[in-house]
Amino acid sequence: MRAVVQRVHDASVVVDDQTVSSMGPGLLVYLGVSKSDTSADVEFLANKIRHIRIFPDENDALNRDVAEANGDVMVVSAFTTQGDGRKGRRPSFIEAASPELARELYQAFCTRLEGLGLTIHRGRFREHMDVCSTNDGPICILLDSHKTF
Repeated sequence: MRAVVQRVHDASVVVDDQTVSSMGPGLLVYLGVSKSDTSADVEFLANKIRHIRIFPDENDALNRDVAEANGDVMVVSAFTTQGDGRKGRRPSFIEAASPELARELYQAFCTRLEGLGLTIHRGRFREHMDVCSTNDGPICILLDSHKTF
């Protein structure tokens, strides 16, 4: 399971010219599920995102997590995070999970973050989305439950 985690001032998701989700400060998470992912990957990545310290404290050091910063989390399903661009000019998505597995683990991931006390906003699974955000920093972190990077 991979995630691109961005610290944002705000984020929103629009589908068919309708805003389906929006939030203020927090984290925008683009989540990609691989065909080898399990509930253990959900647990690892949810805990990592819940506790990653990328918000400033009173001394402007990155010592606060999203909950300490009173932020929300928007999770957008993005199979393209599983893309492998090492060969040729077109990325391979062979490691991406089937839509059924991806939906199951995406939902489990969001539910786990809620269980960790966070307010979660969601994109729309398997829809073409316009995702708008204002990056804060910019702070962008890549996470992989298989620890390939």
